[in-house]
Amino acid sequence: MIHMRENSPLYSLHEIHYAALAPLNILANAGKAIHSNPLSPLSYTGFGRHMAAAAELLERVTHRYGKPDFGITHTKVDGKQVEIVEEIVDTRPFCRLIHFEKNMKQQQPKLLLVAPMSGHHATLLRGTVEALLPFLDVYITDWVDARNVSLLYGDFHLEDYITDVIEFTQMLGPDVHLMAVCQPSVPVLIAASVMNAAKDKAAPRSMTLIGGPIDARVNPTKVNKLSMEKPLHWFETHMITRVPFNYTGFMRRVYPGFMQLTSFISLDPDRHINAHVDLFKHLVEGDGDSARAHKKFYDEYLSVCDLPAEFYLDCIDQVFQRFLLPKGEFVYDGKKVKPEAITKTALLTLEGELDDISGVGQTEAAQHLCKNLPASMRKHHLQKGVGHYGIFNGRKFREFVVPIIVEFIGKQEK
Repeated sequence: MIHMRENSPLYSLHEIHYAALAPLNILANAGKAIHSNPLSPLSYTGFGRHMAAAAELLERVTHRYGKPDFGITHTKVDGKQVEIVEEIVDTRPFCRLIHFEKNMKQQQPKLLLVAPMSGHHATLLRGTVEALLPFLDVYITDWVDARNVSLLYGDFHLEDYITDVIEFTQMLGPDVHLMAVCQPSVPVLIAASVMNAAKDKAAPRSMTLIGGPIDARVNPTKVNKLSMEKPLHWFETHMITRVPFNYTGFMRRVYPGFMQLTSFISLDPDRHINAHVDLFKHLVEGDGDSARAHKKFYDEYLSVCDLPAEFYLDCIDQVFQRFLLPKGEFVYDGKKVKPEAITKTALLTLEGELDDISGVGQTEAAQHLCKNLPASMRKHHLQKGVGHYGIFNGRKFREFVVPIIVEFIGKQEK
């Protein structure tokens, strides 16, 4: 690939911006403390509550959000509380494999949850993990923020991502089940295709693909159209920058997480503005539950990480512009990938009716590609009334989607 002129100063300007806001953030913290301290008479007045709410809102919009912890310590299995120990079972330059180990003797189906490498940390799937833990033995790919990966470790392409998925599956197999949320649906389907074609004994017993762009030509969304309407060199010129000197990955070419976040927010800015207006009202009114729910979501949503430039550009080029997988033209390790080779790995596809990231039908396309799977080893479900995040998180996911996943995996265990 020819390297075009890149937006090199952008990241440094972003760092300078946050450094300049640091005094304002400290001042906002002080204002919040003064006007909400129970020992202060101001905290019991309408003026004090308004000032404390305004200060907290200012503190949040000038705050730098680091990577959150999963923080999962317990779950319930058959009504009994079980301790969870978070264990790192493998470490690679761009990924850690985490196991949520249960302190119990009962064996459960083993699930490898492949998290997106798309600008957010794997902790965005905390709710997904929590909902699945009562029923499954869960592992998750915890992709490393590219700004923290030294140049000594080289590039990381889409093919490297697929290799990691294959090798993790082989490590945990046989009889492991795969689950992909959004972007990794494509590499997970490719990994399963490669392992089935090679008659690998560790080929996954099933794969669940959730809201992913298997065929982005189907019912394209605003995100898809943006990827299609610009040539690849435009993305390399305008979206790629280099990591500044204050990070381990100094000079690594990345697609910064803050740019990804800006892109998503710009798709529906009114919704995010109104959400923060609501937070202000909740803080003034003392509605702690609503305020906590808002802050919990945005603490996660605003915590972003950088993608390796070559991986990001591979995805734009091969998934969203040339549609190589659905066209039968994707090449891995020098060979064309053939989803029709999948005969051992059962397939469950899940979509949200209101998904504005991966349009309805894009994930279901996997059902047509895996044409040699018998009906007993495949299932598709469209969940009514949920968008992109609702298909893998939240109340409807827990109540309607999780039972479908657990039942499907259970059938493949027999």
